[in-house]
Amino acid sequence: MPRQLFEYHPVIGYRFIPNLKARIQHESGGYLVRVNNSGFRCNHDFLKERKTDIRRVLLFGDSYTAGDGVSNEYRYGDVLEKTIPNLEVYNFGLPGSGTDQQYLAYKEFAIDIEHDLLLIAVLVENIRRVAGHYRVWYDETGKPICYAKPYYELVNHTLILKNVPPRREPIPESELSDEEKRFLDYGGRFPVIEKLAARFGVKDIAQKMSGYQPVPEYDSADNPAWRLMRAILEAWTTNHKKKVFLMPIPLYQHLEEMSDPSHYQARFREVAQATGCFLYDPLPDLLKYPRKERRGFRFEKDPHPTPQGHAALAACLAPVLKGLLDTPLRMGSL
Repeated sequence: MPRQLFEYHPVIGYRFIPNLKARIQHESGGYLVRVNNSGFRCNHDFLKERKTDIRRVLLFGDSYTAGDGVSNEYRYGDVLEKTIPNLEVYNFGLPGSGTDQQYLAYKEFAIDIEHDLLLIAVLVENIRRVAGHYRVWYDETGKPICYAKPYYELVNHTLILKNVPPRREPIPESELSDEEKRFLDYGGRFPVIEKLAARFGVKDIAQKMSGYQPVPEYDSADNPAWRLMRAILEAWTTNHKKKVFLMPIPLYQHLEEMSDPSHYQARFREVAQATGCFLYDPLPDLLKYPRKERRGFRFEKDPHPTPQGHAALAACLAPVLKGLLDTPLRMGSL
């Protein structure tokens, strides 16, 4: 999504320009973006009070939740609103963000909003963003532009927030030390391959990458990136007083059975067991769809979910979410 749609924010780094309405060029033919007055891509302005006959979900995630590639009404959060009676979804999805920034957005914008359930949707690649101190974006010409981001460090089992406020202006990579360059997040494990895939299509490249592990940071419970991610998720879920629903979103490599998901699945189970939050892994339900249909859950070049992908995720999620909303507060995995 073009960087020009965002404005600087001194805590989370950036947000959408409040009240923005724009049409974005895309391989699908283009899509519409509508932003509320808080700077998030949600059709609702965020109100503190909740109507008594409405059940409200606070939804956090990255571009897969914000809906890169599709208009607002096709996103899984919006589809859930149409599927579950009297449901209101406040979408705090922020493209390019990590779980650390999403946690900060929760504390900055959502802490006092009345709701029934907090839904944390973690694209599994976010583990790489959490470990980053800088995020590289690409302009319309493909030129990389580096921005500082807020981040946490884990010191003696304690989360320490760093780099708030982040620098407003872009940072030339030449200004970074070799040590700092280790914390550059280019948005993928192999950015050169992914840029080629975005330009020419992922099919041929993806077929040659069967068995490829896109997120090896989950392989060990002792991996530093995972320990940091886990600490953030545990702080978020244990300090929240309402129901917390944790949902890892698989990459297309997992959905199309090119990569083994078992390591990330094990790591998220560890969080659920440690905190008692509700865990729902949508991958087993999504794998029930025919393989050919699953390929249609992403675009030809852009790996983000198509309207069909969002609809499938919503269809899998809806009965689980409705059941949780209908039951008293309890603990466990779903």
